[in-house]
Amino acid sequence: MSLPAPALPHRRSLAPALLGLALTGALLASAAPAGAAGLYYADRGVRAAGRAGAYVAGGDDLGAIGYNPAGIYDAGTQFFFDASWLHFSSDYTRQAVLQQTDPNTGKVVDGPIQTFPAVKGSTPFLPIPTIAGSVQVHRKLVIALGAYAPYAALSSYPDPDDHKGKSFSEIQNATPQRYALITLDGSTLLLAGATVAWAPIKELRLGATGGVLMGKFATTVAFSGCIPERFLCAQESPNWDVRSELSVSPIVSPYGQFGAVVLPHPKWRIGVSSQLPIFVRAKATVKTRLPSTPVFEKASQEGDQADVAFDLPWNIKAGIETRMVDNLRLEAAFGFERWSMHDAIRVTPDHIALKNVALLPQTSYIPPLTLPRGFQDSFSAHLGGEYSIPIKELLLDVRAGASFETSAVPADYLTVLTIDSAKVTAALGGSLHVGKLRIDATYAHVFGFSTTADPTTAKITQISPVNTNPPAHPNIINGGVYSARADVVGLGLAYNFDFGRVVEEPLPAAPAPTR
Repeated sequence: MSLPAPALPHRRSLAPALLGLALTGALLASAAPAGAAGLYYADRGVRAAGRAGAYVAGGDDLGAIGYNPAGIYDAGTQFFFDASWLHFSSDYTRQAVLQQTDPNTGKVVDGPIQTFPAVKGSTPFLPIPTIAGSVQVHRKLVIALGAYAPYAALSSYPDPDDHKGKSFSEIQNATPQRYALITLDGSTLLLAGATVAWAPIKELRLGATGGVLMGKFATTVAFSGCIPERFLCAQESPNWDVRSELSVSPIVSPYGQFGAVVLPHPKWRIGVSSQLPIFVRAKATVKTRLPSTPVFEKASQEGDQADVAFDLPWNIKAGIETRMVDNLRLEAAFGFERWSMHDAIRVTPDHIALKNVALLPQTSYIPPLTLPRGFQDSFSAHLGGEYSIPIKELLLDVRAGASFETSAVPADYLTVLTIDSAKVTAALGGSLHVGKLRIDATYAHVFGFSTTADPTTAKITQISPVNTNPPAHPNIINGGVYSARADVVGLGLAYNFDFGRVVEEPLPAAPAPTR
């Protein structure tokens, strides 16, 4: 475990600490953006991830950002930086019902299930950072600035453009997921904010964070320009595909987080925290490449602006940590996330129109589009800890943890845009203390359970950019078998300063390891 902070002399000059905090703010403004989209896939933060997210009660450094702002009080005056690579990979085998027409009635009836070749999704090498700085301005008060990105999968799948010149069936088999997602490249989301942590009495810490979710959400997907009631066409013919690039930017949405840590005994900590919901309302640009069929030969797009709206959930976390065994810290934590409020992504075009499409009015305005998400609430349980081993003048912390989380996406709403299933995480990590510097490392593996979206009950339909009557038998695009997994590899450091800290009496803590 980390050594308890010693009682330090009364206040030194705060000027160097405030200068360091200002520098941290400047770094935040220029921090490299980290990819994120939709649902995060792993517990974040190098030290916290090494405990499999069991860091709600035991968080006592700036890595507590995102877990419990009250824990930041124990960081004192500190500079903190870490970065992790989320190596996410997935497999999707699409299954679809072949619709057949009754020759006597002309009605569409269900037919056999077609299974397409499997496709793989992958993410680029992109370290996801956390950066924060804090100053203890008073014995009872710590202020901090911090920024972090969620550990989310920035996935890409086979691109139809890489298969130009091939036959209908070859393109369809090579890119069966294209109506749900081609790529999320270009998405950059970051949470940045200021935290105040206060200890009114030595047995209690309270914390609050206010900040913004900022960045950009970008996705490339294929729609279909085929309207069976108007044109003689096949709904999934690549010749009728409309390639669409949606860029939501800038995203600037406020968020808040609150937390508390209670120390009923020097060897016990109880923590609880909650993050408020985030309501994203942003402008977007929609760019399309129209089909190559003769119907669209003279067609063009007019306008490219739209409004986008989606909601991200509130959550609540709770944990209890024991230090009853010397040098050992062990925490059990639980989480609940209200993902059911993320029901859809709504795109409202601002007078975007298709012009000169054969057999349609000269100007056909793009209707509002609703991309159904249908998420459900999720729960998680975490168990993790760390053990401190003195080594001469150094201190080595070894840590491990495991967690289980239910899926936020019902099977019928699964798509490659967000592959989420029940998952188990196993994590290992360690820290080396060298004076006031702590160096952290972690490795975690996320085991995602394979999930099947029954093509006869799946809910995600093919979207057409042309305003028509809803088809009696919509084309379902998300049936099939999904599986995913991820490796998390991270490095970090924390440096504690003496200046700016005032402690009149030692705070409750476990006994320091004997060197």
